[in-house]
Amino acid sequence: MAKKPKKKLKKPLPKARTKEGEAEKVSTLKRTKIRVIGIGGGGGNIVSELAQGVKRASFFAANTDLQALREISRKVERFPFGQGFTRGLGTGMNLELGETAGQNEKERIKKILQGQDLVILIACLGGGTGSGAASIFAKISKSLGNLTYGIFTLPFKFEGERKMEIAKVALKNLRSKLNSITILPNERIFQIVDKTTPLKAALSSINKNLATALAGLIGTIYQPGLINIDFADLRTVLQGQGRLAYLNTISLPKKEGTAKDAVEKALVSPLYPYGINGAKGILFNIIGEKGISLEEVNQISKTISEKVNPEARIVFGIQPLSSGKGTGVIKTTVFATGCVTKAFSDKAPKKKSKRRRVKKPSRPKRKKLSTEEDVKIRPRKKTPQNKTGIKLEPIKRPKKKTKKAKKARLRKVKVKVSKKLPQEETQPNETLKENLWHAAEQEKKTAEVKVRKSALQIKKEAEEVEKEMLQKEKFWETPSFLRRKKID
Repeated sequence: MAKKPKKKLKKPLPKARTKEGEAEKVSTLKRTKIRVIGIGGGGGNIVSELAQGVKRASFFAANTDLQALREISRKVERFPFGQGFTRGLGTGMNLELGETAGQNEKERIKKILQGQDLVILIACLGGGTGSGAASIFAKISKSLGNLTYGIFTLPFKFEGERKMEIAKVALKNLRSKLNSITILPNERIFQIVDKTTPLKAALSSINKNLATALAGLIGTIYQPGLINIDFADLRTVLQGQGRLAYLNTISLPKKEGTAKDAVEKALVSPLYPYGINGAKGILFNIIGEKGISLEEVNQISKTISEKVNPEARIVFGIQPLSSGKGTGVIKTTVFATGCVTKAFSDKAPKKKSKRRRVKKPSRPKRKKLSTEEDVKIRPRKKTPQNKTGIKLEPIKRPKKKTKKAKKARLRKVKVKVSKKLPQEETQPNETLKENLWHAAEQEKKTAEVKVRKSALQIKKEAEEVEKEMLQKEKFWETPSFLRRKKID
């Protein structure tokens, strides 16, 4: 028999040579694991709808209510817990019961969170399971070193104040255990649907918007592009503690606008009571715009940088549309962390104290010494100095004189004579005496001496003036021909 020819063994093809950095990126893309966990009844319903539209992520629904878990989609893995405390029922808006149920299932919760790169927790706050157990899931995920991102909804106003109080307490407990947190009030739903819309359809519209946003975020990590975004970029934006996050994805036909228009619309969402203002980290990705110009990229970056923090980390990506999807569509995803808003401040408003403050009696203000008159009124020991810098010397007040000194002053008037002689000492004695006498007479005339008069003296002077006046009146009362005779 003829021997069969031996088959030639094909040599394995040589591996494509790649740079070390590129090889690391490929490996990280393959190993990136994202797990989305819905906690409680509301969180489980949201995850059921997300699993139908979001790929490349694993989905879990965790609940204490076994009946609610039966209605979850098959694409979602079910995780019942806390049956020893709830007997397979819900927690009935008991926050502490939901927290206790999670505390006693730590080891089981740890198993579903191990080995994940990004954990996304979703819950509708206001109930017992989602509000109480979500903080336990977040704490365990953080201890394992996972990036943890929380998406939570707040109850409607018609659900009562009690539910809103539970939701606020849960938010306070969650923020310190998460890297980033997104808050969506259910009341914002009225801005995208009519009031006549059925409740189930209205809630479904929120879930669809959220699914589109998450699909856009996850797609930026896995899909390569002209300017690529990988998990390391997402980690850079997500790093932090309790940062408020904004996530939105919008699709726009190319006919209706450009990439710049798509980004501007993505920055405003009716479901959010806040925007990207003051954000410290931002990631935005444009899909389906191959011929985008450098000027358009510059305009988009400028639009975003004007709203965010000046020191914000901005990651920008451009990717083509994947095969099988229609052309002529621009899809934009914006993810911002560290947003600033007053809508969800943890600090309670300060109450005004009812104590009455007793006002202390105010001391009279001292007059500023700005003129010489002020100095005369109130002199100081030290030489005062006004604003102009001129030193004002205080005037010394004369010493008080006794009554005896005053009487002596009234009786005697002292006239000072200058010691300097008007003529030389060589003059004869007679001329000296005459000069002295003339000098004394001049000084007496010029000197103004004020002499005080007593009451008796003043009275006598007044009587004399009256007598003179009476005499003059009598004289003028007499006829003119008699006056002449008297004069004659």
